Amino acid sequence: MATLQDDPLPIWWPRWAAQGGPRFLQIADALQAAVAGGSLKPGDRLPPQRRLAAQLGVDLTTVTRAYEEAKRRHLLEGRGARGTYVAAPKVEWTAVLDLSMNTPPPPAGVDFGDLLKQGMSQVLMTADTGLLMTYQSGGGSDADRQAGARWLEPMFGALDPAQVVVCPGAQAAIAALTLALTVPGDVILAEPATYPGLLAVAAQFGRRVVAVGADGQGMMPEMLEQACRLHQPRLLYLNPTLQNPTAITMPQRRRQELAGIAKRCHVRIVEDDPYWLLAEAPPPPVAALAPEQVCYISTLSKCLTPGLRVAFVLLRDPQERERFLAALRSFALMAAPLTAALATQWILDGSAYGLMEGVRNEARERHRMAQNLLAGRYSGAGDGLHVWLELPGYWSSSQLASAAAREGISVTPAEAFASGGASVNAIRISLGSIQDRTRLQAGLQRLSHLLARRPDPFSGVAD
Repeated sequence: MATLQDDPLPIWWPRWAAQGGPRFLQIADALQAAVAGGSLKPGDRLPPQRRLAAQLGVDLTTVTRAYEEAKRRHLLEGRGARGTYVAAPKVEWTAVLDLSMNTPPPPAGVDFGDLLKQGMSQVLMTADTGLLMTYQSGGGSDADRQAGARWLEPMFGALDPAQVVVCPGAQAAIAALTLALTVPGDVILAEPATYPGLLAVAAQFGRRVVAVGADGQGMMPEMLEQACRLHQPRLLYLNPTLQNPTAITMPQRRRQELAGIAKRCHVRIVEDDPYWLLAEAPPPPVAALAPEQVCYISTLSKCLTPGLRVAFVLLRDPQERERFLAALRSFALMAAPLTAALATQWILDGSAYGLMEGVRNEARERHRMAQNLLAGRYSGAGDGLHVWLELPGYWSSSQLASAAAREGISVTPAEAFASGGASVNAIRISLGSIQDRTRLQAGLQRLSHLLARRPDPFSGVAD
């Protein structure tokens, strides 16, 4: 085993370069190259920091920072009084802790495999398998639309199933509504931090999203009125319950004010409402307060599972419904009949509501965990699937997201939601995508420790 303490010069001597960055990073880079090339091997001992500083002609602080950076890269390990050694290669046994994707958490006591087997068995016993394997261009079968009307009853009461369209997910519904109700160049109004799927649709179809100022209750009425006069928009996009990403639930009076302004200004509202059924006593949807003004979307992806790829769209105007279906057919002819039939079976036999109750209870437990672990920073609503975390001034959202990624944690920075206007220094933390609650706790603890540290101004990493 090589011992470097008595060598006159390190065998991995760094080549100073004017454009190579700070010298502590050049030392760490040289160490990394030597380990990769095999000239330094696991177990090799490095010179004491003072001796190496003298050998390299730099001050002790530079070498100390270089060793710390090398330890952060898992190149070195300290062994107390025995010195610093080249570390054994780190084996990554765990996947990235994903706090970036808004998916429902697994409810306690639910065996998804068993639920799928039972549901599909019922579907195959009662449905016409020929119909399940062919095209359905009318926005879902009669049974699927009846199930959709049943799903929407908590929001609206009894509905005519003919007013419900079955779609392959909320994203497809947003895209089809955009195509049906706007033309290239039209303006869509949204809050400054909004659902990235809307931004993607607008960019793809040549529409322009304009931010309307918001406060702690959501979009501000006076700002909406001003934006309507200035931009003559065709659509107003709202996500008023547990808003993605801010987790704000808009109170009823604010909903009524916005609907009134939109009506006076002849602006259609797209109400994307995936979290209403997860919220604790939410106000009525905007579509219940202004039925003729709003196209309403409710997806099963956030309350049950994304794998179903089923959303229900409430469109009361028959002509608008036909335009919507024509737009939908241009890129997604239909929801897959087999998964739509499974969703219908679960809704009609009650399985969907038991599953959703389990998701709701698990989500609330996870919010309590987040509130404890992110004490002083938590700003969630206590339910739903995510937390909007405003950051201390020494972190920017993109910088924090990058540092978290290096710690094996994935979060979503505010930039992903920006529709324009003043940016917010925040990240969204999703609480459902990590299946195991213990692993979620570990991820939140690591994130909390990261937030408490300041980023290194030279390397862009936490010190």
